[in-house]
Amino acid sequence: MDNRMLGTEAPFLTKDGITFRDLNKNGRLDPYEDPRRPIEERVADLLSQMTLEEKAGLMFHPPVAMNADGSLAEEIAPFNQAATSEMVQKRLINHFNVYEVAQPRQMAEWHNRLQKLAESTRLGIPVTISSDPLHTLNSSPAVGLGDSAFSKWPEPIGLAAVRDDALVREFADIARQEYLAVGIRTALHPMADLATEPRWARIAGTFGEDAELSSRMVAAYIRGFQGETLGPQSVACMTKHFPGGGPQKDGEDPHFYYGKDQVYPANNFEYHLIPFQAAFNAGTAMIMPYYGRPLGLPLEEVGFGFNKDVITGLLRGKYGFDGVICTDWSLIHDIVVDRQVVMRCRCWGVEDLSAEERVLKAVQAGVDQFGGESCPEIIVQLVKSGQVDQARIDESVRRLLRDKFRLGLFDQPFVDPQVAVEVVGNVDFRAKGELAQRRSIVLLKNGGAQSDTILPLQEEVPIYVEGIDREVARQYGSIVTSPAEAKLAIIRLDCPFQPREGLLESFFHAGDLDFKSPERERILALLERIPTIVDIHLDRPAVIPEIAKKCAALLADFGASDAAVLDVIFGKFQPSGKLPFELPSSMEAVRKQKEDLPHDSENPVFPFGYGLTY
Repeated sequence: MDNRMLGTEAPFLTKDGITFRDLNKNGRLDPYEDPRRPIEERVADLLSQMTLEEKAGLMFHPPVAMNADGSLAEEIAPFNQAATSEMVQKRLINHFNVYEVAQPRQMAEWHNRLQKLAESTRLGIPVTISSDPLHTLNSSPAVGLGDSAFSKWPEPIGLAAVRDDALVREFADIARQEYLAVGIRTALHPMADLATEPRWARIAGTFGEDAELSSRMVAAYIRGFQGETLGPQSVACMTKHFPGGGPQKDGEDPHFYYGKDQVYPANNFEYHLIPFQAAFNAGTAMIMPYYGRPLGLPLEEVGFGFNKDVITGLLRGKYGFDGVICTDWSLIHDIVVDRQVVMRCRCWGVEDLSAEERVLKAVQAGVDQFGGESCPEIIVQLVKSGQVDQARIDESVRRLLRDKFRLGLFDQPFVDPQVAVEVVGNVDFRAKGELAQRRSIVLLKNGGAQSDTILPLQEEVPIYVEGIDREVARQYGSIVTSPAEAKLAIIRLDCPFQPREGLLESFFHAGDLDFKSPERERILALLERIPTIVDIHLDRPAVIPEIAKKCAALLADFGASDAAVLDVIFGKFQPSGKLPFELPSSMEAVRKQKEDLPHDSENPVFPFGYGLTY
C-alpha cells in the first residue's frame, strides 16, 4: 500500500489474501476484522467484545473541528466541545460532524490522522465523518456550508426547479465522489420536508411544496449517494426531518423556542410522510427526526426526538424502518461558550426534565444516536442504575456498527490526499454544477405583450447593474456607473427577510416575505425610471407583486453565479426551470395559508410549476 494514504506508516497487512488492520494482537485476526465473513457475524463478534463505555460512545455524534493545516484540533471551541483526542480516546466517540472544512488535501490528511487516533483505542473502531451540504453557492448554515472547494450547484430547491431525476442523481453521485475523497461517509441530507409554509427559513434545502415532486427528487438523491445498496463506495444518507418539518406554526423554525410548534390546520399530516416513504423505498440508511412538537394530533406533544409515538410507533412500526435514527443536534444540553449560553437546547415539551431524563426519554422513544452531543457517561449511568437495559443499548449499537461495516470503514478507513486534490472540485464536476445552475433559473416575466419581449438581450446598450460583479458583467455588455447613463438596468436581489438577533438566528432568513421601506421604494423607483431586468434569489417564496408588474423582465434563481444569470439574460442559455413553489400575492395571502397544505395561496402572482422560455 502506498504510504501517501496516511502520510505515515501504512496501517495494513496482507496475509493469505486477506487485508486487515494490524491491531497488535499477536497476529490474531478477530472475526470482526475478517472481510470474508458476513457483516452480521462481524457485528455480533465485535459487539460481544465491547464494554458498556465503548457502546455508549458509539451513540453520540458531536461536532469536531479541524485545523487549516490538517492537524487535529485540541482546543475547546464552539465547533469542538472537547479536545479531539479526549473525545476519541477517553469518551470513545467515533461519529463526528464537521461544520467547517479545510482544503481537500489538508482535510484528507486530517481525516487520516483522526482515523489513526481511533485505531489506537482498544478495539480500533474507525470514525465515521458526516457533513451538512457542501455544494451550494449559499454559505448560510441554515442551508449548507457553501464556502469550500467542492463543485458548486444550485440549492436543492433549485434542483427541484429543473425537475430532472437524472440530474439529481448525477449531482448526488458527484457529491458522493467528492465526499469519499476527503473521508466524509455520512450526508446529513437530503431534506424530505415539504415547503408548505412559505415563511419557513429552511425551504432552500427542500425540494419544494409538492409531495410527488419531492418524492422523485429524494429517491434520486439517495440513490446517487448510496447506490442501490449501501457499500464501500457509498455515502450514507441521513434523511431528515421525520415526519416532515415544513408545517411550522407561522413559519417559525424549531431551532428556536418560539418556533417549537408544528400544526396541521388542514389535517394534512399524512401528506408530509409521502417523501419519506420514497426515502425508505430508496434504502436511506438513516433518519433524523426534527425538533418540533406536533399539536392537534393523537401524538404526544413533545419534540419528535423524544416522541415514542412517532419513532417507535410510526417510523419503526408502520414503516418498518430498521436503520439508524439519530436525533437532530443538541436536544440534551445548551451550547455554552465562555460560560454563556449561545444556543438553547431544543428539548421542546420536556424542558423541565434533567439531561439524564431527556436521554432516557429519547432512548425509550427508540433513538439510536444523539446528534451534537458528547455525553456517553449518561448512557453508562442509566444502564448501571437499571433504568435502561443493556439489551436496548445493544439494539442501537448493532445498527451503528452495521453501517460502519457496510461502508467498508473497518477494511479501509483511510483516504488518499492526492486523490482528494484530483477529485474535489475538478473541472468536469464544476462544469456540470455550473450547467445545473443555468438549468435551474426560472424565467417569470419577459416584457409585456408577446411582441414586447425584451429577452434575450441582443442589442448592445449602456447597462447599469446592481448586485452583480461588474467585471463579470463587462464580459456581456457596456457597463455604466449610474442609471442616468444607462438605457437598461440589470439587478440581482435577495429574497426579503426580517433579520433576527442571536448567533444562529442571524443565519436564518425568517419572517415576512415582502420588501419593506425604504428598500421597496428604492427598487420601484429604479424600475419606473429605466427598463429593468430583475433576478431574485428565492431561498423562500418572495412577495413581489409590484416588482413583477413594473420590471421589464423577471427571473428567479436558487443558487446561481452572476455568469449563469447573465448567460440566460443574454441568450447564451435558454431558460427551462419551473417554480417549485407558489409566489404569493401579498403577506395577507401568506397569513391565510394553512401551514400543512400545499398550493393554497389565494391568487398567487406565479403558481407552482410556472416558467417561461425563449
